[in-house]
Amino acid sequence: MLYRHNRIWLSKRGWQRACASADKAQLPEIERWAAHDWPLVVRRSDVGFEVATVAVGLALPPDADSGRKVRIPLSVHPDDIARHEAPLACAHAASALPLAWQPAFADLLHELTAAQLECRVYGSVALQAITGLPYVKATSDIDVLFYPSTHAQLQQGLHLLQQYVQSLPLDGEIVFPSGHAVAWKEWAEAVKSPDKVKVLVKSMRTVNLMDVTDLLSELEELS
Repeated sequence: MLYRHNRIWLSKRGWQRACASADKAQLPEIERWAAHDWPLVVRRSDVGFEVATVAVGLALPPDADSGRKVRIPLSVHPDDIARHEAPLACAHAASALPLAWQPAFADLLHELTAAQLECRVYGSVALQAITGLPYVKATSDIDVLFYPSTHAQLQQGLHLLQQYVQSLPLDGEIVFPSGHAVAWKEWAEAVKSPDKVKVLVKSMRTVNLMDVTDLLSELEELS
């Protein structure tokens, strides 16, 4: 099962198909990606997207002068996927961080590991770590994906993210066992207010509002 932010590597035929369907202006970048065997990233399907294909994206580094970000949307056939992996592990992302962020990030990683909490990284930090290209700027976020499986893990992980956001530009999502994802900052605000019972949830094909209790029901009661 593929989820948003998973990484996929295409077969030779897959890259050939991607190049054949691309705009000519995008072709050099897609060919460069293929030459380096860099992964594409799974994204939410567009409205009217073919069920038999997988929506993926190729995000380029921001333009050095304007800061403009170019994202190339693609769709690939499952048979053209040579392999796929979860988003990048936090430990593999540290090298892409500015030096000023690295001590606090190392402390966060230590606490996550000690608590046996699963967090991964996507976005600009992950892309720079994977490709070596200049994605990360002083204004960049560290986009994390937090995967709790129990109520205790959810509380502990959320506490750590709120603690370290004081010293790191943390952003990202909580990913529940079903693959439903909620911005962790929105979740933190929602659980403070008993009157707010719904949060914005993203999945592979939809963006909608869901009850907090429905998402909590996906988690195990015991740690």
